Amino acid sequence: MTKPAFIAVDWGTSSFRLWLIGEDGSILAERRSGEGMTTAAQTGFAEILQAHLDAISAPLDLPVIVCGMAGARQGWVEAGYIDTPTSLAAILTGAVVVPGQPRDVRILPGLAQRAKDAPDVMRGEETQLLGAIAADAKGEQIVCMPGTHSKWVRVVDGRVTGFSTFMTGELFDVITKHSILSHAVAGAADMPADATAFEAALKAAFEKPQLATNLLFTARSGQLLHGTTAAGALALISGTLIGAEIAGALSSAGQGAAITLVASGRLQALYEEAFRSLSLSYQTIDADAAVRRGLSAAAAAIWLRQESKN
Repeated sequence: MTKPAFIAVDWGTSSFRLWLIGEDGSILAERRSGEGMTTAAQTGFAEILQAHLDAISAPLDLPVIVCGMAGARQGWVEAGYIDTPTSLAAILTGAVVVPGQPRDVRILPGLAQRAKDAPDVMRGEETQLLGAIAADAKGEQIVCMPGTHSKWVRVVDGRVTGFSTFMTGELFDVITKHSILSHAVAGAADMPADATAFEAALKAAFEKPQLATNLLFTARSGQLLHGTTAAGALALISGTLIGAEIAGALSSAGQGAAITLVASGRLQALYEEAFRSLSLSYQTIDADAAVRRGLSAAAAAIWLRQESKN
């Protein structure tokens, strides 16, 4: 059996994922929980990490590489940001050491875009980016990482030249739960998804994103005047938000730039359907696989480099 090499941790705002990685890159053990930064800030980051390490009997000398919100200002230890434009390799060298731990624990930095007209930050997605794009990649690539706050990143010849955050997931949650449109989607969960309504709304918003808020209201007016179903209203809201997101994200992309979708589960299926409907060329990389590859690249850069010096 392959020997354990290091621990990889993706620590989000509301989620915790840990993998025990072997010397051959295989996953020897895995842990998942809802103990994200919000919980850990109260319970204790070190205590939560140790509990999961004990659960998989992790050797005491194994190092830990962490990405995500554990490195935020309100997290465990602030890991700061690497400013863009930057090479992907710069992320590997920016990890900070967590002091006072019985083992070597390091947290990767986020990325910051400090332009006054387009300030932006990401934390956690930069590690997915590491795992999705080769450091020596040539040409322009557009990386889409959908979620509560979707990230679209432009990479040219292995350098991150800029990125944009779209609050698509959060807006969908707020609109469908806390706005007047919540009445229009009541009962949608008990109905089959309306793919036709999703595609129509997606294309309408992609072609005229400036009308997005008007298109959203048709979820209600269409129901009152034309009998749109709750499932149709839900699909219309989702399609409108995603269509406007894609239009905005691609507005500054070069012609023919390849899209790499980093996603899994429901969001993967939804964005793949969107790209197909809009006749956009793309490739998909599993989000979990991407973050593990990124964490593995960071671990190799940190600890293999140390071993070579010794």
